[in-house]
Amino acid sequence: MNVHVAHRMSAKDAKTIARSLIPELQKRALEAEDLRMAPRESVELLMSHGLLTTIQPRSCGGQELSMRAHVDVLSSIAEGCAATAWVLGVMQAHSWLFGHLPEQAGRDVFGESGNVPVSAVIGPRGKAVKQADGTYTLNGFWPFASGNAHADWLLLGAEVFDANGNKIDEADFLVEKRQLEVLDDWFVAGLQGSGSSSVKAKDAHVPAHRMVSLPALLENQTTPYNDPAAPELFKSQAGPVLGLCIASGATGIARRALQEFTKMVQGKRVAYTAHVSHEWQPLQKICGESASKIHAAELIIYKVADDIDAYAKRGEKMPMELRGRIRADIAMAPRLCRDAVIDLLTIGGAAGLSLKSPIQLAARNLIANCMHGFLLYDSGMEIYGKILLGQDPGTPVI
Repeated sequence: MNVHVAHRMSAKDAKTIARSLIPELQKRALEAEDLRMAPRESVELLMSHGLLTTIQPRSCGGQELSMRAHVDVLSSIAEGCAATAWVLGVMQAHSWLFGHLPEQAGRDVFGESGNVPVSAVIGPRGKAVKQADGTYTLNGFWPFASGNAHADWLLLGAEVFDANGNKIDEADFLVEKRQLEVLDDWFVAGLQGSGSSSVKAKDAHVPAHRMVSLPALLENQTTPYNDPAAPELFKSQAGPVLGLCIASGATGIARRALQEFTKMVQGKRVAYTAHVSHEWQPLQKICGESASKIHAAELIIYKVADDIDAYAKRGEKMPMELRGRIRADIAMAPRLCRDAVIDLLTIGGAAGLSLKSPIQLAARNLIANCMHGFLLYDSGMEIYGKILLGQDPGTPVI
């Protein structure tokens, strides 16, 4: 498969491009809230600059850069618009998955372009039945299909059964959106601009080449892990990659909130006191603490990316203890960002409650980020603790 790529970019190029888009994306951040999806102009901006393809296979028209490059891009875009960054993160996760699907699946989706958004709900919420000819019949309901308004294809997770009703696998299935019903049900308090409305499938036909086994993916049993010639990016540990793709934007969201806060408080009076905000010691303390938490979150996220890249380069499977630490880390980093921004919002005074305030928008979006099932703090810490204590982690998604 040879897909045309207009321009090869380096990791440095990708970061520079992403940062150049921040001002324009900031102008549309509130529009995303109103639309309940990322504005089409914002998604087209990402596409026209090649940012959907950061970790996409070159065979599918992608740039095939590192996970560190992914973090650079996603956290930069999040400074512009948190919702657009969320959509970009999940779409990059899905484009990475094409490195583990048969080549025909890539041909079906990307054709000669390579620049195609793919939405997904990766968790096995649906039911697929394997037919005698090797194809699958897919049924189910999938909430939280982020960015599906801009996608013609979705990857949907399902439990897989044989014709006798025996469960034989769990897998992701590549489905054309025209085979699905999209519900207008995304009315939420955080990440409203992500357009994460639900989708339904009724007896959708899926060819065999549009399926990837989740257990095989998570345990390094898909083709790239066993092919010495496969690109090193696709030897990355799948669980950490998928988690990083939805956690990376948190740092950019928090950085934007901190920038707005330091501008907002200059010369502002603290109500019912004689204090000026930027000279008030409690506010100075919160400002420093919040900045330090955001910096700590950045260090954590980049450490995760570097660990993924290092093991992929060596073609090694990550030890379970490291995978457990990363599962905890991808919950810790957004939590640090959330706590930092909530503290800034609170001490900044009631003016920050305005729906036009970037700080309250950042706080709501970070709360939603931390509520994603893969990023739940208590789950991440429990899983890591179990591993450290020599116990079964209780989940294969690690």
